[in-house]
Amino acid sequence: SSLPYFSNGRRDDLIQMQYLRAVLDYWNDPANNPISPVYGAPMLDMSRAHVWSWDARPYPEFPGNIELWSDGGNYAHGHWLNGRASNRSLAGVVAEICSASGVEDYDVSELHSLVRGHSVTGNESARTTLQPLMLAFGFDAIERDGKLLFRSRDGRSDTQIDPEKLAVSAEAEADLVVTRAPVAEVAGRLRLNFIEADGDFAARAEEAIFPDEATRGIAQSEVPLVLTQSEARGVVERWLSEARVARDTVKFALPPSQLAVRAGDVVRLPDKGALAEFRIDRVEQAGLQLLEAVRVEPEIYVPSDAVEAAIRPRSFVAPVPVFPVFLDLPLLRGDEVPHAPHIAATARPWPGSVAVFGSSADDGYELNRLLSAPSVIGGTLSPLPAAKPGLVDRGAPLRVKLVFGALSSAGMAEVLNGANAMAIGDGTPGNWEVFQFLNATLVGTKTYDLSDLLRGQAGTDAVMPDVWPEDSMVVLLDGAAQQIDLAASARGLARHYRIGPAQRGYDDPTYVHRVEAFDGIGLRPYAPVHLRAGFSANGDLQVSWLRRTRIDGDSWQSVEVPLGEDTELYRIRVFKDTCLLREESVSVPSWIYPPSARTADGATGTYEIAVAQVSDRFGPGPFRRMTIDE
Repeated sequence: SSLPYFSNGRRDDLIQMQYLRAVLDYWNDPANNPISPVYGAPMLDMSRAHVWSWDARPYPEFPGNIELWSDGGNYAHGHWLNGRASNRSLAGVVAEICSASGVEDYDVSELHSLVRGHSVTGNESARTTLQPLMLAFGFDAIERDGKLLFRSRDGRSDTQIDPEKLAVSAEAEADLVVTRAPVAEVAGRLRLNFIEADGDFAARAEEAIFPDEATRGIAQSEVPLVLTQSEARGVVERWLSEARVARDTVKFALPPSQLAVRAGDVVRLPDKGALAEFRIDRVEQAGLQLLEAVRVEPEIYVPSDAVEAAIRPRSFVAPVPVFPVFLDLPLLRGDEVPHAPHIAATARPWPGSVAVFGSSADDGYELNRLLSAPSVIGGTLSPLPAAKPGLVDRGAPLRVKLVFGALSSAGMAEVLNGANAMAIGDGTPGNWEVFQFLNATLVGTKTYDLSDLLRGQAGTDAVMPDVWPEDSMVVLLDGAAQQIDLAASARGLARHYRIGPAQRGYDDPTYVHRVEAFDGIGLRPYAPVHLRAGFSANGDLQVSWLRRTRIDGDSWQSVEVPLGEDTELYRIRVFKDTCLLREESVSVPSWIYPPSARTADGATGTYEIAVAQVSDRFGPGPFRRMTIDE
């Protein structure tokens, strides 16, 4: 119920670690633990030494679940080893980084901090790996007589510089040049992103602000370190304080007799009639020593009192298979990768994130995509007949039942700007129609009636069937579905995919295995429109049409929509019943079918003419048909 002697009440896992190291090192030394002449063994059997402070309760449920264990609030100030036994000293981590990089002549004896976790990929240099540690824990790397010395900052000085003994340098304006940076150059608000300790290692942010800060700008930084909330708060408070105090810089020179003053040292210098501490950051030796230093204050390195926030672990969610849907869609915004399909997924309950692994065979999988949010997926409870594109379909509403999520109505202006886009299809990757709806009426549990539809959007009018039957699949295109990474050379090739909870490996039973090939519908040209045909005086059948574009076709500023393809090319086919009579290609949106060709083809009575635009990468798009009755 009270603090131990000399305790400031703050959590200090480092001193716990140092205590255990001291005890174990002492009694493992044969000089302190001699062999007994009576029973021929050490006085203390260290193989049977135990630490009393290990708790049988599982971490992090203890201390997180205070509803079950009411003493969880004592964890921050107690000496439990649960959740702390894997901590490392900062000195040990820095020493390991140096040794791994081939640096053996180093000194870490002046580092005093504790590292709970440090994320590295293994590809960084030692400097890159050390940088976040130096920023977070406030220590310097100093060269001393060929040795790399690491020293924690404390702002305390043992050396006072006598102004009367400063050297005179021709490069300096005065013996002691003091400069103060404008306050506008110093951030008054700082946010730090870090990994939370004592929980499920979630990403967290901690923020500090000066009381007199009036601007809304925030300086933001991120460190790949595991910290408690109070540790992160101490880091951002120290950064802010260091930045404001370090506005004061000094330049001065010392004679060769004071070579003992070197970079990294903290010295006391006169400042406005008093003494202030300055850390020497740069030394240049040219006959005499030219030094540059920044102001520091010892109080900066003493963390403020803080109460450790209780971490509530998330309740266990049993892993369940997810329901994935691949959608090979046309370009909706225009900035998508045209040949890459989308993937949507849902599950009840949602596992937090879903991983998509891909491979050319059913082994050697690599992570392709992470889905952070579930998609709104459902099925139709009523048929959806075909309707004219470009007009609001005010027919019978489409009834859909969702697996997850909700739908809402939108105004005409919002819909025309892309809101409430939905794909309907049979579940195969390439067979989807895109439509939009204005009204969504809740008629039952997760059941909606969608009315006032805009059909066949993004060129899918040409693939719209006569009717989408009941049990068709619908997916809301609200951004939750993401494009997977797919090389252009892999378009049309069957690849293996495994989709499941990201917290588990792709060989887990909860993963769904799919083998899919994608045509790259984003490359598919739109079907031409306004097919017209007429006979000339000499009997030629003259056919014309208007092309459409899949790229930048919504602007009213241009005279003609962009071609969207490398070359303009069309494929014309003539059918009699289901028999193909003729196939030709033209480079203009018109074609002449002379009487001699019709006679040779046997195109008499009733026959059909189909026209499609051709893409160099995709081939012919959907055909638009018209019937000719001679």
